[in-house]
Amino acid sequence: MRVLITGGAGFVGSHLAERLLARGDEVYIIDDLSTGSVENIQHLKGNSNFHYHLDSVTNTRLTAELVDLCDIVYHLAAAVGVRLIVESPVKTIETNIRGTEVVLELAAKKRKRVLLTSTSEVYGKLERIPFREDDDLVMGATHKGRWSYACSKAIDEFLAIAYWKEKRVPTVIARLFNTVGPRQTGRYGMVVPNFVRQAITGRDLTVFGDGRQSRCFTHVSDAVGALIGLAEHPSAVGEVYNVGSTEEVTILALAERVRELAGSESEIRTVPYEEAYEEGFEDMQRRVPDLTKIGRLIGYEPKRGLDEILASVIEYERARMPQDADFAPS
Repeated sequence: MRVLITGGAGFVGSHLAERLLARGDEVYIIDDLSTGSVENIQHLKGNSNFHYHLDSVTNTRLTAELVDLCDIVYHLAAAVGVRLIVESPVKTIETNIRGTEVVLELAAKKRKRVLLTSTSEVYGKLERIPFREDDDLVMGATHKGRWSYACSKAIDEFLAIAYWKEKRVPTVIARLFNTVGPRQTGRYGMVVPNFVRQAITGRDLTVFGDGRQSRCFTHVSDAVGALIGLAEHPSAVGEVYNVGSTEEVTILALAERVRELAGSESEIRTVPYEEAYEEGFEDMQRRVPDLTKIGRLIGYEPKRGLDEILASVIEYERARMPQDADFAPS
């Protein structure tokens, strides 16, 4: 099978490419490296079935050629990370919506199958737990840039479903919940790699807010398996699926667990949201997925628990320390 991964040099995209190549697929990726990295795909370059293009999906001529070549498009290209979203709301909105428009418009010409990765952020300030795919979405005020990402991804979902209903483009949507693992950067506000780096270099672990907000972390290998299962299942078309874990942990408890597993003596320090991001910043207090729908369709069940996830990130980051200047202890 031939597949195209937009954002294929990113954290999730590179793991997806690796998995598909391992089973013998021919993989094409396109990535403008705005948040991805060549380092993520360096080990794949020797594979004759791997082809990469360092460009944006908004290069319609190139993207049209790649879409035409492939059987399935995994559309992962997007602005990601709370820090990037808060600092660059214009780029967030334009990148997410325009990129999705291009991919869907090109896929529609020959009705190529498209899997769109969305996010648990679309649930917004919804308080009913766990989150179900048919729940109403509760967005924050438009003057708070933090919600621009959630709104842009919600529009992406509307577009994907509209292309299925109106133009019969077979689309499926996967809402990812806090996917973590090796190769994830903390540069854009990702909590686990940041905690791990702080712990193994003796810096304070900085917990934003009071630390009582909770999340469910999913290992990238589990998420990738779910994406492939959804992209290839005929009954997934036109539907939305949560992809994640139900093992809930507060951010403060997460910091304590990272410190313990890393054997670190770092202190844990709380930082007010307005100092970390911007005045009036709002966060989701809890984020827990209902996995009934995806479990019923493809038998999805996350295999890796939190300790195993954290151990894999600690091992990866320690291996990178000698060649990474960012690891200099404070």
